[in-house]
Amino acid sequence: MAIADHLARDKVARVTGGFYLGFILASLLADTVGHVSVSEPQPVYETISTDLWSFRLALVIALISVFLFLMAAWGLYVLLRPVNRDLALVFLLLNAVGVAIQVASMLSLVTAMLLGEDPSYMRTDAAAQVQGLTYLSLNAYKTGFVTAQLFFGTWLFPLGYLVYGSGFVPRLLGVLLVLDGFAILIWFLQALLWPDYEAIIYPGLALSFVAEVGLGSWLLLRGVKTADTGGTHATPADRSRSQVSKEGRDECPTRPLGCQARR
Repeated sequence: MAIADHLARDKVARVTGGFYLGFILASLLADTVGHVSVSEPQPVYETISTDLWSFRLALVIALISVFLFLMAAWGLYVLLRPVNRDLALVFLLLNAVGVAIQVASMLSLVTAMLLGEDPSYMRTDAAAQVQGLTYLSLNAYKTGFVTAQLFFGTWLFPLGYLVYGSGFVPRLLGVLLVLDGFAILIWFLQALLWPDYEAIIYPGLALSFVAEVGLGSWLLLRGVKTADTGGTHATPADRSRSQVSKEGRDECPTRPLGCQARR
């Protein structure tokens, strides 16, 4: 049973790593195709005006990336739940709230797309109003995207702590994930309070890339490498169960009747 459990966890780890890397790649692709990210409204508006199909494609890719991110969070919850169930639930909930806010903000992109869908708008006296509404929708999306970073930053604190103590992922990745959480929170504050000082977030962007690509790559390529439930790489829950089992075996020579009764 222990071997079967280990194989199942190893498979979950690899699938989770694939989800995480897929999320990162899809996010980059959505930004490349249609500037669907935290870009300024001007390039997004130009894409809607000149190449609406590319914007539609980018929006679909962005929605898929959010789904992959949620699936990656679920996989990490399954893997790290034995370390500390409560903290694992906390980071899953924080991630889910961030995803919900981001998806809700994408409705503003749908509004901008619908406004730019009918070229007759641009041939009427209301063209300036339509353009203004489009920019308003794009700014609303950007604000919602930034708001979601509050939860995408804080979810990394319990995640990094659990990764650090898991025993099957390098502790350095746990430290990097916690630092990544601080970096994303700095981005959140900079975008809302000091939007003209983008240079503040540049070091954090590099840190985020290393931490999150590193975690996804490790899980995909290495999986969960544990020796046995009593080994040095076992989780605290595994070691606890191993200790209870060992104590039970030690009792049997002196209390055979009690052991038989338990069986």
